[in-house]
Amino acid sequence: MRSGVAALFTLLMTTGVAQAHGSADAAGWTFDPWVALPLFAVAALYGAGSVRLWRRAGVVRAGRAWRSLSYAAGWMSLAGALVSPLHALEEQVFTAHMIEHEVVMTIAAPLLVLARPGGAFLWAFPAQMRRRLGRVVRTGVTRRGWNAATQPLTATILHGLAIWIWHVPRFFDAAVTIALAHRLQHLSFFVTAVLFWWAMVWRATPAVAAADVFMTMIHTGLLGALMTFAPMVLYGVQTMQSGRWGLTALEDQQLAGLVMWVPIGTIYAAAAVAFFARWVTGSGRSWRADDALAP
Repeated sequence: MRSGVAALFTLLMTTGVAQAHGSADAAGWTFDPWVALPLFAVAALYGAGSVRLWRRAGVVRAGRAWRSLSYAAGWMSLAGALVSPLHALEEQVFTAHMIEHEVVMTIAAPLLVLARPGGAFLWAFPAQMRRRLGRVVRTGVTRRGWNAATQPLTATILHGLAIWIWHVPRFFDAAVTIALAHRLQHLSFFVTAVLFWWAMVWRATPAVAAADVFMTMIHTGLLGALMTFAPMVLYGVQTMQSGRWGLTALEDQQLAGLVMWVPIGTIYAAAAVAFFARWVTGSGRSWRADDALAP
């Protein structure tokens, strides 16, 4: 454990020095158009729609302001994970790759879900187009598909499958070397995380949400423990360049497992406790399935 902590400290220190001096090894900002353009597009849509809603309401209501702050924090977390130096570093350090994934799934996704940005997105469009999009959203096929995907148990299973399948060593290593696989990995993590947190926050009862989040904590913690205590390197391609940052391949894998196991497990545990507290106090609001698609 002491060597692992020392290795983590070395990683942080060498990363900071490399970036500060602008060396060839420094991890820089990345602007993959398949990532950057959608990020900028949804930011512009949300901003335009929010301004229209504020003008229509006459004042910025506390609820809308709180949602806007949540969306801004979620968007910045997502952008920070996908275009910041962390994203460039993840190709060389497994631990950085794990941190990036967990920021997407346990920070950005729940913050965006809490914001419920659908209404702001719709209001970004002209009135006629907004009405057409609203009708599409309200159609039976769209509504049934969304309701099915955000059923608490379904969303929990889909999110768990995405995590476990992509952490099969062969698939994870492929995502490091194949651009399409890398994009699909991030997209599946983000989409299933949004479905999962939407189901927990807006669809599930507090008791069910607490149970599902707790189950997610258990199985992700198990996966992290397997990586931490594995006696051999499982992710050969991902850890190939770990030595450049003062880590052995096995140490890098162990630290990545610890990230998933301990700090991320703590986030899930805190969420489960919060849902459990809502259940015990009886203060949780009851939401209908139709609310999930209300603009």
